[in-house]
Amino acid sequence: MIKAALMPVLLAVACLFAGLFGMVHNQISYTVSPEYFTRFKFHQFKISPDLPERVGAAIVGWNAAWWMGIVIGVILIPAGLVIRGNAAYFWGMMRVFGIVTGTTLLFGLGALAFAYLTVDAETVGQITRYGNQMVDNAAFRRAGTMHNFSYLGGLFGIITGSVALYFARV
Repeated sequence: MIKAALMPVLLAVACLFAGLFGMVHNQISYTVSPEYFTRFKFHQFKISPDLPERVGAAIVGWNAAWWMGIVIGVILIPAGLVIRGNAAYFWGMMRVFGIVTGTTLLFGLGALAFAYLTVDAETVGQITRYGNQMVDNAAFRRAGTMHNFSYLGGLFGIITGSVALYFARV
């Protein structure tokens, strides 16, 4: 009964993990390519030009990622019911959300490292978004690669989270 009451709380926590991840993730990718945000994402997410750019990047990160907590939570929270005991269930799920977040971060950073090895000014043509031509096309592509692979990392995190649940069940 208590576990059932914890499920909506855990879903909110999963969204919090995902949203905070998005905020931190975007601080990394903003460092790689500020214009990925100023010329693309700010327009896409309707971020005011009056905001400091890093704050805008954090808002974009929250808005782009919090909902992944729903995807992850809807799968892993019921699967976590195999953990015995209410407190163990709650704290086990916190650990699982941390594992999913870490997996997602590793995927994103791995993709960014790969992009640094494979993307340069000669391999990337001119990029235009919302009528804005990019100045540093390679940096824009690297940041975009990190973003795209981080979503894949979140999905792969469901697998690593499931493995963690398997070992936490006893």
